[in-house]
Amino acid sequence: MTHHRGSTHRALRLCGLAVAVSLALPVLAQERSLSEASALDVLSVTTHGRVEPIDEVPVSVSVLDPQTLQVIGAGGEDVRQLSGRTPGLIVESPHGRAYPQFHLRGLGNSDADTYASQPVALVRDGVVQSNAMLNGFPLFDLGRVDVARGPQGAFQGHNALAGVINIESARPEDAFGGYARIGVGERDLTHLEGAVTGPLSAHVSARLSLLRQTRDDWVENVCRPGACFPFVDAVGKDQEGYEDTAARLQILFKPSDTFDMLANVHARRLEGNSRLFRGSHLRFGSLFEHGTNDLADDFRRDVVSMNASTDQFLDQLGGHVRMRWELGTVELHSITGYESVDYASRSDADGTSEVIFLPPRGNGPDFIGYSYATGDEVPNHRQWSQEFRVQSREWGRFDWQAGLFWFNERLTADNLLYDDRGSFGEIGRVRVQQDRSEWAVFASGDVDVTERFKLRGGLRYTDARKDFVARRYNGLFGDAIAPIRVDADDTQLDWDLGGVFEASDQVHLHARVATGYRAPGAQARMMFSSRFLTSADHVSSAKGETLLSYEAGVKAGFLDDRLRMGFSLYRYTGEDLQVTAARNGSQVWRPYVLGLTNIDRVVGRGAEFELQARVTDGLSVGFGASYNDTEIQDKDLGTFTCESRCTVRDPETSLNSNVVLVDGNPLPYAPRHVYNLSARYEVPLGQARFFVHTDWAYRSEVNFFLYDAIEGTGKSLLEGGLRLGVNWKGGRYEAALFGRNITDEQVVVNAMDHYEVTGALNEPRTWGAELLMRF
Repeated sequence: MTHHRGSTHRALRLCGLAVAVSLALPVLAQERSLSEASALDVLSVTTHGRVEPIDEVPVSVSVLDPQTLQVIGAGGEDVRQLSGRTPGLIVESPHGRAYPQFHLRGLGNSDADTYASQPVALVRDGVVQSNAMLNGFPLFDLGRVDVARGPQGAFQGHNALAGVINIESARPEDAFGGYARIGVGERDLTHLEGAVTGPLSAHVSARLSLLRQTRDDWVENVCRPGACFPFVDAVGKDQEGYEDTAARLQILFKPSDTFDMLANVHARRLEGNSRLFRGSHLRFGSLFEHGTNDLADDFRRDVVSMNASTDQFLDQLGGHVRMRWELGTVELHSITGYESVDYASRSDADGTSEVIFLPPRGNGPDFIGYSYATGDEVPNHRQWSQEFRVQSREWGRFDWQAGLFWFNERLTADNLLYDDRGSFGEIGRVRVQQDRSEWAVFASGDVDVTERFKLRGGLRYTDARKDFVARRYNGLFGDAIAPIRVDADDTQLDWDLGGVFEASDQVHLHARVATGYRAPGAQARMMFSSRFLTSADHVSSAKGETLLSYEAGVKAGFLDDRLRMGFSLYRYTGEDLQVTAARNGSQVWRPYVLGLTNIDRVVGRGAEFELQARVTDGLSVGFGASYNDTEIQDKDLGTFTCESRCTVRDPETSLNSNVVLVDGNPLPYAPRHVYNLSARYEVPLGQARFFVHTDWAYRSEVNFFLYDAIEGTGKSLLEGGLRLGVNWKGGRYEAALFGRNITDEQVVVNAMDHYEVTGALNEPRTWGAELLMRF
């Protein structure tokens, strides 16, 4: 893959300039020096099952400030707002707000199938959200967000090969309080958020949190009768609106200092459009232009021409009970969780209308060589999980924990194919029924070898089982294939060993080596193959993937903790990573039969850096950076491409002109460079305080696919936000103006290669206003 030095150097210059300007602000304002500013807040993490100071954990971990995330989410952003906000983290989605997928240090899963497993675990309030459909629950009324990179399975219930994103909601309090936030913006954007908490009795308190985000359809669909083949009611239907509503009720029962129980019930309803993939509006989607990933010269973000429905609906309901007992010198924890989703989504896969004539480029696409729509439905889904964990309390130089974990997920998922010319409606359906279960036992301990050196290690044994049944139906010809079953059972022993050395009161060095694991997978890519083929090869499976990870770094705090930084180096080797591609070896010749397979070997290496500084009492600055280099090492792995409609830079195989080898390529959605910068400056204004907040996130170019094509490469992206406002009454009230993507960047951030490449863009520039009241 070719990386543009100009993009990298430009990002470095921007970040360096931003830091320099931020550090110069206090001089210009003639405020106190850094050595006289107040200290930063103490940082602690719960990465290993207990609250610990961040510098005593031998893991590369970041803590995201909930208030900063609220600022970033002011423009109606969803969970994808986390992308680029911490080193090595990229978040994208082929389904939009409904299905975010996380990539850490280049490791992730870009498979759009609603039953696919993920190597990055999202744990919300102690319960793993195993399916990506659950990951989209909005971020609001937060307590803490931690991002731990690298394998984490030895220290918690659910395994996590690439890392864990740990989200904790704000808990009930025993004093009455809460907040209300009202925001409005362009495109009739509304953001309503609030929470109320307080005691219900002497031993019971509660917290109710609510969120509603709405935006009108703002992308005009110019597909009209007479110019487009109609499909259902999609002709002329505008795009990109949504209504997203979520609620969470928590009740805390604490009858004594030695026992507490927290019950949580939460729900979400999302209605709107699926991800808007555009066809020939993009220059590289044109019938006549190739060899570029530029947008068309007359591209208009607010116009599209498409003749297929893009409706999306998601209902989510879940709950959990967390209990804690103090039993003398040990502490017992129990976490019981339940989640369920009802989901339906339909997308115009070609991103265009099939036109009778060629309209002007700005009002619609050129003729595209195929025309169909796809859909996903999940009529039945539920997951149960149970974790028991016992850990030591004040055992002196030795501390430990051990636990049992059980997980089960059952779902029914339909993949659908439509003729979007309206001739036949649904022309294909693949039904998948999956029963996935896992149980594990894990244990870890740490010992103070000396006063300055602590050693920590852990083990995990996992038993994973998957029952997978797929059946294809053909809307024109009835049953086309008999049910195909895949039963996958596997066991794995993982381990983790790390240490922290206190070089001084301010500097801690850490090193760690660990293994990670993801259970075997299965996939049913039968939709586009001939209806006369009945081979079981239409349902593919892949064995479990493993990871061996090394890292070492330093965490330090200076100037009485007014300046804090962390730096780490890492290298990992992955074996049998699961990807969707053409089959290896002699099977690559089978036309249009893609499947789940394993990459022989993947190597990743990189560096991560974070800094937070309280420059003055009025100015705080944060900066993060990561370099990540991934390489696929598999001389036989080939995959189909977007054929003659794009410019493939990989060498072709000798078996099929549309199959290329991917050896040496980076992993998809694995940019080499990720940077973030934030700064907040406050100054007294009478009895109030005026503030300016800005935040920036940058990622370098990425490959969307396993193969290397110009049209399948996403350009580098730099997005910035700005917030100006005033707060008074000690921060109880706040009024602000905000802007998101203030430079109005227009970059393709997600793509599909159904014969031709179609792309989805980042969110548009949005200006708005917000009012916050705390009570």
